[in-house]
Amino acid sequence: MQHVSTDINKLVQAPDTNPDFPHAPLNWTQDDAVKTARDENLELTDDHWETIRALQSYYAHHEDESLISLRDLHDALEEHFHQKGGVKYLYTLFPEGPIAQGCRLAGLKAPFTATDRSFGSVA
Repeated sequence: MQHVSTDINKLVQAPDTNPDFPHAPLNWTQDDAVKTARDENLELTDDHWETIRALQSYYAHHEDESLISLRDLHDALEEHFHQKGGVKYLYTLFPEGPIAQGCRLAGLKAPFTATDRSFGSVA
């Protein structure tokens, strides 16, 4: 993911960021997430939004999204949501996988190993 701070041209052209989603991708909006959720038959709750923020924050702190490890991202979500049941709880929110489906809602590219075309969502 290209970060605003790494490209002066994008910094000059950057739209105001949503304070609720400070690490959101440049062209992402909450409306995008709502539309994607509607298309996937999800009703977004506070925990969905918290997951979206957690994913966006994780990606923002890892400059090269092609190097994001599925295991590390899984572990970060497990830790973040530990009090609620970890990733097992997140599967109740994101039936197609908290990483694969969560990344779609967050406007992020899921790690390539998050889905297996022959099997479906694995994370």
